[in-house]
Amino acid sequence: MNAIDRKFLNCPFYGVERMTDYLRQDLGYFVGQKRVRRLYKLMNLKTIHPKKNQSKANKADYKFPYLLRNLKIERPAQVWQADITYIPMFKGFMYMFAIIDVYSRKIMGWDVSNTMNAEWCRDVLVDTIQRHGKPEIFNTDQGSQFTSEVFVKALQKNEVKISMDGKGRALDNIYIERFWGSLKREKIYLNPPNGGVDLYKQVKDYVHFYNTERRHKSLGRITPDEKFYQEIKNVS
Repeated sequence: MNAIDRKFLNCPFYGVERMTDYLRQDLGYFVGQKRVRRLYKLMNLKTIHPKKNQSKANKADYKFPYLLRNLKIERPAQVWQADITYIPMFKGFMYMFAIIDVYSRKIMGWDVSNTMNAEWCRDVLVDTIQRHGKPEIFNTDQGSQFTSEVFVKALQKNEVKISMDGKGRALDNIYIERFWGSLKREKIYLNPPNGGVDLYKQVKDYVHFYNTERRHKSLGRITPDEKFYQEIKNVS
């Protein structure tokens, strides 16, 4: 699973067939497409531009249009994006759910868990809104957690506009995807967590570093916190 995660981070366009070839021919693993497909599902990996009819999507409870196309994002809390990723540990793995403010790149809320059900995502969402207020638009992919009634109702209750990526369009959610890459390359892969408690501590430390110390070229060499609170101060 770790080999798949590392390769997919650099090649998110690798579907099951290409990943199977890579594992067998480049790394020497004796593995078939059936197992790789099962691992993709377990790891919540979504290939960019998958082949037609490669797999059938689960019937969603709710689907919403993509609202970010040609939208000028010019203030904090205008758009939040969220996603779930697989986090490898020294032994085993867990999942992480995170919410990012697109304008400032600030991580607004997050949590880790050994499951990735809709109730868990809903709880993180509600806690984040209680601490930071609500966004105007909330964007996700069409994963079953985000199209579930329990998650959608939490957004609707707070009168948040819901936006969902097109199928196979991971680039629609590019900012949270970039955060996953930074977290894994700069923290997780360098020091694989030794269990859930260690993982939580490592993620907590990294999110603090990412928000308060890690300067972004795209933000004009300032941190997400500086960008977020600078604009909030200007508005007030």
